[in-house]
Amino acid sequence: MSGSFGDSAVPAVATGLDAFRSDVLAGLAAPQKTVPPKYFYDARGSELFDRICEQPEYYPTRTERAILDRFAGDMARHIGRDALVIEPGAGSGEKTRVLLGALQAPRAYIPVDISGEYLLGSAATMREHFPGLDVQPVAADFTAPFALPQSVGGLAAERATRRLMFFPGSTLGNFEPDAARRLLQTFRGMAGREGLLLLGVDLQKDVGVLERAYNDAAGMTAAFNLNLLQRINRELGGGFDPARFRHRAHYSVEQQRIEMHLISRCEQTVAVAGRSFRFAEGETLHTENSYKHTPDSVARLAEQAGWSLCARWSDPRDWFALFLFEAV
Repeated sequence: MSGSFGDSAVPAVATGLDAFRSDVLAGLAAPQKTVPPKYFYDARGSELFDRICEQPEYYPTRTERAILDRFAGDMARHIGRDALVIEPGAGSGEKTRVLLGALQAPRAYIPVDISGEYLLGSAATMREHFPGLDVQPVAADFTAPFALPQSVGGLAAERATRRLMFFPGSTLGNFEPDAARRLLQTFRGMAGREGLLLLGVDLQKDVGVLERAYNDAAGMTAAFNLNLLQRINRELGGGFDPARFRHRAHYSVEQQRIEMHLISRCEQTVAVAGRSFRFAEGETLHTENSYKHTPDSVARLAEQAGWSLCARWSDPRDWFALFLFEAV
């Protein structure tokens, strides 16, 4: 059964062009120029991210997938029957198919993604894999409040044993600690009574492994980073020349995070939405953080947001882990 929205009626992305413009202009005017990483994910950015996940240096996706392949049955036993699955930042949904295939009679699947065009394609693919599952995509920025489909309050929800928030892919690491806590609190509110959270987290490890993952030899991460400038040019009338910037990703031991930047190769002035911004040679545009956690730090963060740890699954090297939390 297809979702009640149908392919032509997915709601508009919650951020919209005005919010994109406002965030970019504010970020470019800051002492440390920055753009929120959620704007990576236009259709082209989403495609490039899928290609990053295929690179040999980029371990998170294949490591998390291996954990799911091995332990999805055990996860399903903990989750129980008739779950209503909500996935913020759904992306391609490849890993989700493993989980849905293991769950017992899931009531509905609600993928949420900021890239509406990309979301339609991945939702259609999910319907092909699970023709009996109610798939209801929501195009929205999950970092801000958004509405679930009205039918979630109907029969499917009434029959659902509980709501499961599925947040794989180590996306939590993109948030500053306070923002990560607030996000988990938001998920707690959406999950409701007896709700669950299945959370993927990239764990701390050798710095060389981390830096190679974000500086792949094929240049996919660099292309992904630079695509942000092309999106600004296309949607905001920007004047960025991507050839005048280069990608850099490094690990900050003090902050315990990977930082991604675009470095200006020369002194230049760039116009965006009728305003001009000067870049000194070597000045950076900070585009993403990716915090790396320990199992204890994840548990503490979740507990502060109203979750209690139920179970954890990891790979043999303990590079990545999936945590199951229950609302308290």
